Amino acid sequence: MQRIAIVGASAAGLTAAETLRRDGFEGSVTLIGQEQHLPYDRPPLSKQILNGTWTAERTALRRPEDLDALDLDLRLGAAAAGLSPANRTVTLADGTAIDYDALIIATGVRPRRLPQCGTPGVHVLRDLQDALDLRERLTAGGRLVVVGAGFLGTEVAAAARTLDVDVALVEPAPIPLAHAIGDRIGAHLAQLHKDNGVQLHLGTEVAEIVTHTGRVSGVRLTDGTLLPADDVLVAIGSQPNTEWLSGSGLMVADGVLCDQYCAAAPGIYAAGDVARWHNPLFGTAMRIEHRTNAAEQGRAAARNLLRREQPQPFAPIPYFWSDQYDTKIQAYGYLRGHDEAQVMDGDPADGRFLVAYRTGETLSGALSVGMPPKALHRWRAAINTKTNWQEITRQSLTS
Repeated sequence: MQRIAIVGASAAGLTAAETLRRDGFEGSVTLIGQEQHLPYDRPPLSKQILNGTWTAERTALRRPEDLDALDLDLRLGAAAAGLSPANRTVTLADGTAIDYDALIIATGVRPRRLPQCGTPGVHVLRDLQDALDLRERLTAGGRLVVVGAGFLGTEVAAAARTLDVDVALVEPAPIPLAHAIGDRIGAHLAQLHKDNGVQLHLGTEVAEIVTHTGRVSGVRLTDGTLLPADDVLVAIGSQPNTEWLSGSGLMVADGVLCDQYCAAAPGIYAAGDVARWHNPLFGTAMRIEHRTNAAEQGRAAARNLLRREQPQPFAPIPYFWSDQYDTKIQAYGYLRGHDEAQVMDGDPADGRFLVAYRTGETLSGALSVGMPPKALHRWRAAINTKTNWQEITRQSLTS
């Protein structure tokens, strides 16, 4: 095996490339990225870039000299257009064919869009240029409507409020993020945004993007409300970048389907936001769109590619965080589809508390709001050992 191609040059793809070199692979590594930028970090886009505390240069994942040391065949501004596992080639949008002996797919996701997303003043936020374009528009007294109250939408709302932008947040669900983290935490976050001056419009959807002289001027909701707007951010979720795999024979269903080793087919692995793999720790298939998972899975995929005779299952405890105003939210585990969520430490009324999640009879996750990182450490260990829920309720892990 002399040639490895990695399609996707963000956190998962770059970590995979670094792992290949660190673990002794001396052959050719081609790293293909759709954007022109060198690999950069995405979480700051909705926080530090928008509120102006970071420059664009600070988002770089590695210095140019560190990338040079990896001796990569770096193809930036090159979108993948097709894959032929039989011929072991990746075809780029310009017709170039990249030959490989083994492949890692790390093409990530892209924002879901409304039909009016092409209207001047209507934004999405996925890449660095998106963030820079929106940052230019966020000035004191400006009016921003955020459509979608997931973590991206709420982080942007928080960043905009720190700049004294008037923010309206629109969400079709009655409680933001309830499907992911539960009603109680969702309601707490909703109140956090209300307390910071965000106008919440819950249980309603966008009926129309209103324009004036060719630019967005407002958003009309299905309940009849007209929200004036200088800019609109559409944050209604994402979809995996898998269209280029059409006709490849790989199984695709809300991501590239992989086994517990991150293998999608012989010699082909996937990592990061685009990968849906079987996590044996939780006994279910999952696709995780979080920065920590991208790096961990990129590393795991690269190592299993090099050690195909003795692969190791990728069985992480997912971790995510979100910074909103002065509040840090952190969570371990797989919270979706939980059966119960219970406050185990602190008090939501004080803005500092920890919630544990039950799925079946097992502890499946823990989330803290406004608490130090160490508050979650022993909960992570309990998730890893699949601690029985009754044991959790009998003996507090916070004592």
